[in-house]
Amino acid sequence: MYRWVVAFCCFMRTTSIYRKPSFMDSIIPYSSNHPPQHKHAALRYLHNRLNTYHLQHDEFKDELDTIHDIMQNNGFLIHTHTHIPPRDSLPQPPARNQNKPHKWAPFTYFGRETTFIMNIFKKADIGIILRTNNTLQKLLMTKPQTRDKYSRSDTYKLTCPDCNAYVGQTGRCFTQRFKEHRNAFKSSRKTSNYAKHALEHSCPFGTIQETMQILQYQAKGTHLNTVERYFIYKEFSNNNHLNDDSNIALNKIFDALLKLQKP
Repeated sequence: MYRWVVAFCCFMRTTSIYRKPSFMDSIIPYSSNHPPQHKHAALRYLHNRLNTYHLQHDEFKDELDTIHDIMQNNGFLIHTHTHIPPRDSLPQPPARNQNKPHKWAPFTYFGRETTFIMNIFKKADIGIILRTNNTLQKLLMTKPQTRDKYSRSDTYKLTCPDCNAYVGQTGRCFTQRFKEHRNAFKSSRKTSNYAKHALEHSCPFGTIQETMQILQYQAKGTHLNTVERYFIYKEFSNNNHLNDDSNIALNKIFDALLKLQKP
């Protein structure tokens, strides 16, 4: 992240840590939605360097004050990170069974729910690699603006004003998919579970603004299928769904997410 150099002042026989004039005291802010491991990595590096170089008392104090300023400017609590031991001094995890293959799975960090899910895999021989979506590339890229939210495609929910909800996904625009449900209702065809429910229970078929709720935007593929299964499972857990029961199975990860979302 930073390019650091150590300046050796040979004529004074002292060592100090030099920072370029363009130095900025910016690290991942404590309030940012990033894994705690990523946030503390920069602080661990600064403290490890402080403890590695043989600094005199004054130089050591100046560098420690600089580290505290960096922490304070980025929202970290100073008293909780003042003494971070070097990585070599931390207890090492027990050696794994070499005969058993060790697998790694990437997880996108989106909050404390991710940590809760990771605990499920503690007893399994699976290592978790955390990653984030809010990278500088995505934040700085110009995104095309869509005037009508229903012109996009993704996961949606159709809510009956008096009864339950239907969750689905579409690779076409939401407007076209809604018209298909509405046409099935008007022609009394049972090609749509939502239209079938409305016909059997004499429920009104409202407008797209009244009936359709966009749940999440996600590119079409395996991730979109997972998102759809999660929202179906959520409505199923609340006994409030119109989807096919045969496609719903017990999922501990979904249960963990729903448990954390309860007030």
